[in-house]
Amino acid sequence: MARRDKKNQQVRNSEGIPNPLGKRLYTLKEASLYLGRSVWGVRELIWGGEIPIVRGDGNRKIFLDVMDLDEYVRRNKSTYR
Repeated sequence: MARRDKKNQQVRNSEGIPNPLGKRLYTLKEASLYLGRSVWGVRELIWGGEIPIVRGDGNRKIFLDVMDLDEYVRRNKSTYR
């Protein structure tokens, strides 16, 4: 029973924000789902220098660090006035 409970727990970052996939590097598609934006919207954030990338597979594949995604959200928070 303990094994099942451990498997069903969501992985959380240092601030307690759930990481549903339980991994640190996301593909463009996964990052877009995480941020609730389109893949092209995430590409525009990358091109605009808002979010850094990690290159893999001989610099062909792009990954995004979930900690950078969380930092992007923190930087862009505001209150409604």
